[in-house]
Amino acid sequence: MFAIPLLAALAIFTQPNPLAAQEPTAKATTAEEKKRENMEFCAAICAHHISSGMWVVGRDYQRTAEEVIAQDIAPFTYFGWQPDFKYHVDEERKMVTVTAPGAPPRSARYTGDQGSTILPRGKEDVFFEPVKVPRNLPAASTQQWPMGEIGATTPVPDGVDSKAVAAALDWAMAQEEQNTRAFVVAYDGKIIGERYAPGWTKDTPQISWSQGKSITATLIAILVERGLLEIDQPAPIKEWQGDARSEIRIRDLLHMSSGLDFGNLGFGGDKLTTENEHMRVYFDSLNVFEHVIAAPAKVPPGTRYSYLNSDPLSLGKIIRDTVEAQGEDYLTFPQRALFDKIGARSPVLETDPWGNFILSGYDYLSARDWVRFGLLYLQDGVWQGERILPEGWTDFVMTPAPADKKLNYGGMFWLNRAPRMDQVPEDTYWPAGFMGQVTMIIPSRKLVVVRMGPSAKDVYPYMNETIGRILKAIP
Repeated sequence: MFAIPLLAALAIFTQPNPLAAQEPTAKATTAEEKKRENMEFCAAICAHHISSGMWVVGRDYQRTAEEVIAQDIAPFTYFGWQPDFKYHVDEERKMVTVTAPGAPPRSARYTGDQGSTILPRGKEDVFFEPVKVPRNLPAASTQQWPMGEIGATTPVPDGVDSKAVAAALDWAMAQEEQNTRAFVVAYDGKIIGERYAPGWTKDTPQISWSQGKSITATLIAILVERGLLEIDQPAPIKEWQGDARSEIRIRDLLHMSSGLDFGNLGFGGDKLTTENEHMRVYFDSLNVFEHVIAAPAKVPPGTRYSYLNSDPLSLGKIIRDTVEAQGEDYLTFPQRALFDKIGARSPVLETDPWGNFILSGYDYLSARDWVRFGLLYLQDGVWQGERILPEGWTDFVMTPAPADKKLNYGGMFWLNRAPRMDQVPEDTYWPAGFMGQVTMIIPSRKLVVVRMGPSAKDVYPYMNETIGRILKAIP
């Protein structure tokens, strides 16, 4: 884990929260306005990360705001933190305000089981009623693995060279430039090795970024299994009816092939602007569903693969509309329909100010809960005899999207068909998130490998080598 001291120039902003008198942000036009807008959005995402670092990750690993900044924000240029930024933590209201020089202050508020939300400028609360998300499960210490923790690591499956697995994980954790905070390996349903950085544990919810896109696909699958959706039906989004977007199928959205016009400028300190439609969902206080469904058609659906947040978030709107049409509570649906089924107690799925899940990236799960997710797919969507995902769903998500000429992407899962990692079997597929969050599912070797932690490096050569070492240690 990084041991980088926070720059001494950090100052504590202790005045009362100044948001109430501010007006909504106007779109920047001049160079000076764009610079101010960028600084304001940097402050917003930093406020979010401090809030979630303290109170979402803090459900298991408690840190001060200064520690969160030093470990999660300041070392990485993506978030634009500068030493003259000021911050204020309101412990009572669970609100963090960050001010960048020359820009209005921005705040994020922790609402409980909906995590932390960036608030619009001028507002001090969200526009929905946060709800408690019950974990309808006994204590993990009282249940057998994988529903609980009893027997998670024993007995060791036949043929496993435990010393070789341990050596592979020791090597993985020794690569300090990767900043790995969790590394867990499960073979034939049992955890055969795991390592955690100091302070981080098997229960710590960690930001998983775009691994959440695979959760979105899974929630769609559950609704398909219930007979409420079909993947080849036109996307049931009323705003798209009557124009070219009415041809977009759920399948196209799952394949990142909607054809929508939705700009992606990449993620970096100077890229945090209103023009960056793909990334705005992470630093602007948007209604993310309204934002994505307003995108016009650019090319016919199914003809262009393009990795854009428009597609998983459009699926998110379909999930919300479908669940609520059944009279079910949307905010508790993922826990009830998926996580309770597989023994996952850690998930925190964060929302925009209107209570829409930003499940393209703002999702927090523990490493062991990602193992459980991987096991669900390794078992073809069946969990302890109950079919949760439709028959054939795993084949669908691990089949290359027709429009992806590189064969790297399936149905909201990444693929090793190229192969991207030459020491890893070609049937490997995985949820992947920003800065190296991965859950590798390897059906041919009955293996699930989870790696978490904010890395500024390319993790795939590192994963290739580590998994290659692990594969030599199992039958």
